[in-house]
Amino acid sequence: MRLGVAAIPALALCLASVPTFASAGWEYPYNHPTRTPIDSAPAAATTGPELADLDKEAAGPHPVKTAFAEDAVEDTGAPAGDTSMLADALGESLPEEGQTEALADLDRKVVEVGRGDTLLGLLVNASVPKIDAHDAIEALRSVFDPRRLQVGQEVALLFQRESGSDRRFMGLELEPDAERAVSVARVEGEGYEAATIDKALERRKTAASAVIDSSLFEAGASVGVPIPVMAAMIRAYSYDVDFQRDVQPGDEFQVMYERYFTDDGAAARDGDILYAALTLGGKQMELFRYKTRDGIVDYFNRQGESIRKALLRTPIDGARVSSKFGMRRHPILGFSKMHTGMDFAAPTGTPIYAAGNGVIEEIGRKNGYGNYVRIKHNQQIATAYAHLSKFGTDMRRGGRVQQGDIIGYVGTTGRSTGPHLHYEVMRGGRQINPMSVDLPTGVALEGRELVAFKHHVEETDRQFAANLQSSQQVAQSVSATGEAEHPDACRGDRTC
Repeated sequence: MRLGVAAIPALALCLASVPTFASAGWEYPYNHPTRTPIDSAPAAATTGPELADLDKEAAGPHPVKTAFAEDAVEDTGAPAGDTSMLADALGESLPEEGQTEALADLDRKVVEVGRGDTLLGLLVNASVPKIDAHDAIEALRSVFDPRRLQVGQEVALLFQRESGSDRRFMGLELEPDAERAVSVARVEGEGYEAATIDKALERRKTAASAVIDSSLFEAGASVGVPIPVMAAMIRAYSYDVDFQRDVQPGDEFQVMYERYFTDDGAAARDGDILYAALTLGGKQMELFRYKTRDGIVDYFNRQGESIRKALLRTPIDGARVSSKFGMRRHPILGFSKMHTGMDFAAPTGTPIYAAGNGVIEEIGRKNGYGNYVRIKHNQQIATAYAHLSKFGTDMRRGGRVQQGDIIGYVGTTGRSTGPHLHYEVMRGGRQINPMSVDLPTGVALEGRELVAFKHHVEETDRQFAANLQSSQQVAQSVSATGEAEHPDACRGDRTC
């Protein structure tokens, strides 16, 4: 296995320590930026990858961004291969032919991350001096958190051959994900330098349609829709749909979403849902992603009305309703008692979302409720969440929350027989049935904005039909041959 994407910049940086080039002060001409020290600033963070829309012109050359453990640097913008511009930018003459033979002095050793491994341990076990390993990891932190290494991930270590059997550690390379590669290289007199290459991504639109036989997730998986896309669709519909009760066998869904691919065809990540439709009990509910002239991005129905409501119907994903609002026999006390909310059974640690925008009125331990949060949404409406295992990050009394913020996690604290969320809606201080609350809709488009939206809907309809037909043709071809036609099926795994 060879991690080729980051190899050239890393090897180039290593050349600074090769005697043939050190005296000339030359650096390998691969779009290498000039170094501009910033005395007190930490290493510069890298920007996101360049996104190339297939509907537009192809993106330009890949940028190479670098960062020192002590110094920040900036890009010269010289394209790879433009030696005259690069020579001017570096202020140095380029090497004569034959000098690049020094590259042959560099050896690679690929190590694989195992369970419980640390990057420091991997480097030391590969005969890298501990001080060098520590300094290289510190430089790496400016572009990648080494704690995010995954089991099975490969790291290429670079060594320079010296006299006899001695080797000098010169740096390392790895690919954290399909979107980028990072490298660390020794720079003589300056410690170690980290570099990252963000790969240009192509945006493609993908459409799918399926009948729901058991669950929405299983229906999505049957036509290749990624789980994060299905989860995003569920959240978008959570204002109107209770997915535990409203979805029945025979219902249908349609979706068109974005996917981003590297230039070698590997799927890098999923993008936004552009269109979706749910047909429940014969009634179709559509949503269109649309950006208004004010720059606000939201989902609207075909009439131009925002699907956003004041409160989410269910503030938790994928949970089962285990107890409804109303009189019931209490499972612990043993007698009939008014149940003032709804219970959603879910595994401990499942995220709980704020049902709407508001201010935290109360947070902490509360008698039989256990860990408890109450949010005031307006002068009349408040919601409460009980039996939490723990609270969300930075949750405090008086703090403001936005709809969809994680306010806590499912638990079984207080008077509880098992992990679940007890959810209450209060109007004027009195608990009411969460499923009977009248939820006012958000903004409705008007005038010229509505006209523009109608044109957007027509174009979305056309794109969905075209992409769905293309996806079905690919599926039929794969079914006939028994082989996937695109490395997308590998989800970017190099070993596929």
